[in-house]
Amino acid sequence: MDSGNASTNDSSSDSASDSKGSTDSGNDDEAGDADFEPLTNTYEELRHTEDSAELSAAARKPLPPKSDQAAFSRATALLEAVAGNEHTPVEDRIFLASTMPFPNILVKLSEDENDEVRKAVASNADDKNWLVGRLTKDRVIEVREAALHNPQTSWKMRLEGAENPETTADTLDFLSKLGVESEPKAPSILSAMVRRAVALNPNCSQATLTRLSEDASTDVQHAAANRLR
Repeated sequence: MDSGNASTNDSSSDSASDSKGSTDSGNDDEAGDADFEPLTNTYEELRHTEDSAELSAAARKPLPPKSDQAAFSRATALLEAVAGNEHTPVEDRIFLASTMPFPNILVKLSEDENDEVRKAVASNADDKNWLVGRLTKDRVIEVREAALHNPQTSWKMRLEGAENPETTADTLDFLSKLGVESEPKAPSILSAMVRRAVALNPNCSQATLTRLSEDASTDVQHAAANRLR
């Protein structure tokens, strides 16, 4: 159910090194530009600088149009360097984590020491499902639960979240509505498995159990009714 390793391999094509390679092919066109600096030099400068103002400006700089492939590839590669620099202000790392769709940038930020940055990645609906799946295992419950709310989360991870005794009542309530009130076109068997797991979870609230006792799935009904006795 989770795309796992196959998607991870796909993400490698978004890495900075690949972005560098695609950009280097455009160097001949820019050789006459006195202001042009090779990507590797700029990347390393942004990766290691301690100038937070410079890093903030780079994080907020609008991306060039995708039609300019060389410039676009260069810009996203440089954002990876910004994302991986601990001197980039937290608010700018959160901005990138919340708005960027690029796996090479989001992977960097998913490993950030700041919990709010990882939480922003976990909430980003442009995540690959393997990355959201990784964040459902985060050491911080708020990050894990943000990932469980992400529509990109696989059913395997949703089921594990519904079974986890540390999952909060609010997130269990959210999971209990999958395939019913939310995502009505979800696979009926998979969504019912998640709702049943919610009903069996000791953190499930009375209100959620009462609703699940009237679920369309008899398996869910029985699980909830047994807990209500």
